Amino acid sequence: MAAFGTGAGRPLQRGGSGFRFTLYAVLSVVAMYFDQRGHYLEQVRYALQGAAYPIQLAVSSPPAAWRWLKESFQTREALQAENTRLRSAERDLEVRTMRYEALAAENGELRGLREALPPVADRWLAAEIVTVQASGLRQRMLLNRGATNGVFKGQAVIDDKGLIGQTVHVGPWSAEVILITDPEHAVPVRIERTGLRTIAVGAGDTSTLALPYLPANADIKPGDLLVTSGLGGVFPEGYPVAKVTEVHRDAVQPLAQVRAAPLAHLDSDAEVMLVWFREDHPAAPTRAVAAKPDTVGELSHGNPGIQPQAAPPKRPPAPPPPVPDATPVPAGTPPASPGNAAAPSNPPAGAHP
Repeated sequence: MAAFGTGAGRPLQRGGSGFRFTLYAVLSVVAMYFDQRGHYLEQVRYALQGAAYPIQLAVSSPPAAWRWLKESFQTREALQAENTRLRSAERDLEVRTMRYEALAAENGELRGLREALPPVADRWLAAEIVTVQASGLRQRMLLNRGATNGVFKGQAVIDDKGLIGQTVHVGPWSAEVILITDPEHAVPVRIERTGLRTIAVGAGDTSTLALPYLPANADIKPGDLLVTSGLGGVFPEGYPVAKVTEVHRDAVQPLAQVRAAPLAHLDSDAEVMLVWFREDHPAAPTRAVAAKPDTVGELSHGNPGIQPQAAPPKRPPAPPPPVPDATPVPAGTPPASPGNAAAPSNPPAGAHP
């Protein structure tokens, strides 16, 4: 009886596992079908990202606590040496402050992210970086601005030096940004010197971009500046991206091996900018993807103190000075009077003075 019972139980167990596998497979196909048509998983992701934001803040706090503990337990000798160094630096700074106080005040007004906005910008919003993921397979950062501030998916993110990336997931109070150095990200760029268009792809390193689609005879050299081409519907035309650092050509390879260094401070920035662009500007992205936010991210409420600010107007270039008339005047000709500028110099025959 024991042998019979044991033998009879095994086929039923295998049959039950197969039935469960078939049931789960059918449910997965049905879920994928409805998600393809209704995009329900995006709504689920939106809700989960809002719930996970406090957890992400909690996860990012242990490194700060560890740094605080290390600073609190420094030895007395180290603190004395640091105090001596700071006093010496303070004396040097006092001398420089007295000498360059006027210049420091003027430069302080001109610095900042606001002055780095391109002319195509319509509105901008400063955002602080909460966490940064900089591994070889993933280059992302988390910002403390979300849908309540008007942020939307596919929005351009820049700093005062160059392009940072674009938003890929937006929650109520946070937004995830994919950096231009992420292996899954590509930026349509243009070589400023020659106007040649190509694509810059992330290399998995915050200091490197790759240009894998340039032929070996392409006119490119180290030091060339790469700017956005305006294609793709996300980034405007003409904003700095990177500078070419390496160009290798092989006679047996049809494509050149080109590397570039991003101009943005991807590994040291504390704040970045989220930008809205003018649709009627010539440098606006070719497809107005960024013109209207998603229905999930529409700005309906939020703190008025951290809403997008209007971009400052750009000063038009000064008009060129008028060019004087270069018509030669015969020697000996008297100047024309204001009242009779068209009078002939010689009277006609038979006329009396």
